[in-house]
Amino acid sequence: MDIYVVQQDDNISKIAARYGITIERIVKDNGLEYPFNLAIGQALIITFPKQSHIVQEGDTVQSIADSYNVTIMQILRNNPYLTIREPLIGETLVISYYTSGSIATNGFSFPYIRIETLVQTLPNLTYLSIFNYTVAEGGQIISYYDDSEIIRTSKDYGVIPLMLLTTLTPQGVPNIEIAFNILLNEEYQERLINEFIDIMKQQGYQGINIVFNFINENNQSLYQNFVQKISNRLQQENFLFFITINYNVQIIDNKISVEQVNFSILSNYVNGIIFLNIIWGANVNPPAPVSNINYLRELMNHVIFSTPNKKVSIGMPILGYDWQLPFIPNVTKANSLTMESAINLAYDTGSIIQFDEDSQTPYFYYNDFSFGYPYQHIVWFIDARSIHVLNQLIDEHGLSGSGIWNIMIYNQQLWTLICASYDVVKLI
Repeated sequence: MDIYVVQQDDNISKIAARYGITIERIVKDNGLEYPFNLAIGQALIITFPKQSHIVQEGDTVQSIADSYNVTIMQILRNNPYLTIREPLIGETLVISYYTSGSIATNGFSFPYIRIETLVQTLPNLTYLSIFNYTVAEGGQIISYYDDSEIIRTSKDYGVIPLMLLTTLTPQGVPNIEIAFNILLNEEYQERLINEFIDIMKQQGYQGINIVFNFINENNQSLYQNFVQKISNRLQQENFLFFITINYNVQIIDNKISVEQVNFSILSNYVNGIIFLNIIWGANVNPPAPVSNINYLRELMNHVIFSTPNKKVSIGMPILGYDWQLPFIPNVTKANSLTMESAINLAYDTGSIIQFDEDSQTPYFYYNDFSFGYPYQHIVWFIDARSIHVLNQLIDEHGLSGSGIWNIMIYNQQLWTLICASYDVVKLI
């Protein structure tokens, strides 16, 4: 596999010829909606499958999988368009890649995800964390949508559905008061635990993923006691237990500083810990990279020192933000973009995508007019290079895998990178 960065005067035909592959291969691997509209600086994945198959008359996904002694999920994972249509006579399917190991993936989703997006994504997932439940006053739980279909469909594709429980609203607003009322009140804790176990049984969840937003060095003992209590109950009920840490990294005296939390104690009570910055549709912070590999690397150096690596996953935020400049505190609000929308915007505005080597993320500037005045914008986003370096961090530390925030919009580059590098763990 290679990652190619589009240069001035490049086009899809030249790039395909340079690598000796078909245009169709590049289009499919990168999910290119407009393959002849490539932005300068755009990153493209170039793959070289280990084994391929040319579809013959009478072939089905099942018969092809049987003939190569692989699972249907592997065929769908490597050829995701087959989740929405049958194989076409004469087309080339990818059977396998030169993978280097296995990875567990945990996708985060709301119940109202489009069914076409869901079924394209599920072959790539080990777990699905479904964002539908918020902790309320006194340990009560608020639900928002009917999650029956997404739970049922996930199981059909061999994916373990996890109930995602947070103190966040669906708009991403954290409630610190409720969080600490629960942590400080054993009666509320018992009520909360009983309620989410009842929900899991009723809805068919196979485990829970609880998001912690406020854990730090000073309050970690409260979380440790709470997690131990939850673990004891869930083991009795034979449910899986994951926690997601919405981690905090700061720059102090020009040095990266992470919270000195002893995650090894928490790891004793859970099946896995995901370190993920949950980011939302609007961003009031100053322009900055969506993800920074240096922050994650420093965090992992702290975590892995005492925590089993196979219980640790790192988060992948697959979106971007568009800021109008100059940034004005308490006024400027950046709007979110999908990875594809960011690249299309760069092409439409004639912008050159640049790459920040420090954070390992792309960005570009463009100009527009607002109320008759010209304004400059900066867009930071994630691309194949950013995802690749996150995968390398997983390999360096031998981690369990990744948590993807979020899967509401299908992104082909993400899954091509994962499938061309790893075998995705399936547990059911």
